[in-house]
Amino acid sequence: MNRHLLYAALDAAERGWAVLPLRPGDKRPALHGEDVCPGIGDCAGGHRKWEERATIDPDRIRRAWGDLPFNVGIATGPSGLVVVDLDMPKRKSTTDTPNGVTTFTALCERAGHAVPTTRTVRTASGGVHLYFTAPSGVRLGNTAGRLGKRIDTRAWGGYVVAPGSLTPTGAYAVVNDMPPAPLPEWLSARLAGRQASRALMAAPSAVRASRYAAAGLNAETASVRQAPEGERNATLLRAARALGRFIAWGDLPREQVEEALQWAGEQAGLSPRSCEATIRSGLNWSIARNGQGRAA
Repeated sequence: MNRHLLYAALDAAERGWAVLPLRPGDKRPALHGEDVCPGIGDCAGGHRKWEERATIDPDRIRRAWGDLPFNVGIATGPSGLVVVDLDMPKRKSTTDTPNGVTTFTALCERAGHAVPTTRTVRTASGGVHLYFTAPSGVRLGNTAGRLGKRIDTRAWGGYVVAPGSLTPTGAYAVVNDMPPAPLPEWLSARLAGRQASRALMAAPSAVRASRYAAAGLNAETASVRQAPEGERNATLLRAARALGRFIAWGDLPREQVEEALQWAGEQAGLSPRSCEATIRSGLNWSIARNGQGRAA
């Protein structure tokens, strides 16, 4: 198995895509966190996170995958990629719940465009990853559900599990091995437009977010990112409950809080679906209790 995964990592690197080791049979990075950083090797000059340590160096890859069957992650930002993740409904969902592919197809139809043909990978759960080359002149980040239900995107600050990787639910496998197509302009415009509007909302002078609310958002997302293992989900829930009052009071838009907490939770090592459920629960709880407005 080691050799198979080593080849998967080397194949990605040969395409110019920076890779990082993921835990065997898992989707989480196998690299140490800042709280336990030894301050040596790659981190001798200060802790380096997984995105900074992702590499295309074949010698480093051979050393990293030499002994353990690490799964393979592709750091999308450094690799110049934007990956559209089309997910499947949870097993307990009703049979008529649309999957990400169906939602994305409908999105393309409404926009008047055909579904793009590009490099395609089937995920372990039966979902789909669509690989695109990132547009020049704009630094896109991750999104969670912004284009539609069960549609996420991974760019700077994100990674995807590479084909060849194995999890208890199955393997990641290439469906279409063509080179990634450029990200369609209409999709790029939607993603870049979302980011621009969020940046305005978070600015100190923004009408919809007070300085106090913006500071609270920054503080809570930082606490989630830095939460130690075993406390991450509880920290995320507390952060969602703390920030829900700003939504109820009209200081922050819900979509901005959801996306900021989603990014922070995934950076901490939580799964996207776990983050979504925890954030929704915490925000709903807080909004229901703060819906009457702030005290004078």
